[in-house]
Amino acid sequence: MNVLVVDLGSQWTHRIWRTLRDLDCESEIVPATTPLAKIKDADGLVFSGGALRVGKGEIIAAGNCGAFLDEFKGGIIGICAGQQIIALHYGGKVAPAARPEYGPVEITVVEEDDLFKGLPRKFKAWASHNDEIVSAPGFRCLASSADCKWHAFKHEHKPVYGTLFHPEVQHTERGEEVYANFVKTLKR
Repeated sequence: MNVLVVDLGSQWTHRIWRTLRDLDCESEIVPATTPLAKIKDADGLVFSGGALRVGKGEIIAAGNCGAFLDEFKGGIIGICAGQQIIALHYGGKVAPAARPEYGPVEITVVEEDDLFKGLPRKFKAWASHNDEIVSAPGFRCLASSADCKWHAFKHEHKPVYGTLFHPEVQHTERGEEVYANFVKTLKR
């Protein structure tokens, strides 16, 4: 299984890469400007988080993510800013969060779906965001926190997922299992 990490500037991009390697995936960190031709043979993509203020229109660092969403045939998961870029691409709205979250938050799984299969209904996760998704047409909400509805979602018809919290950080309970569940979706 080959899962590429598309680097959007997250301080934890290397943790995503390491988690995928620990799950026996072949993985590489690639810039968001990587040409589509160089990623087409991967099984999946992870859009890392980053310091982008998507809610304030700062998406220039998203590089070719829009083309990846339009043309890449494998599964995609976006983390934090990566999730927000996905929502915007499909016509959603992202805005400054009413209550930004920094540090531990309690995640409530609203719909288990593939991403949260086998996980408890509630668990602690690490969040670090100023912006949040306000609407995500064409997506199902999978998990929320007390202050943020769209902590995780899945596209209704495509293998495209996103989490606002950071599964790759050791402070997120069961985070490696979230990535393992994503990797399992790629094997179908």
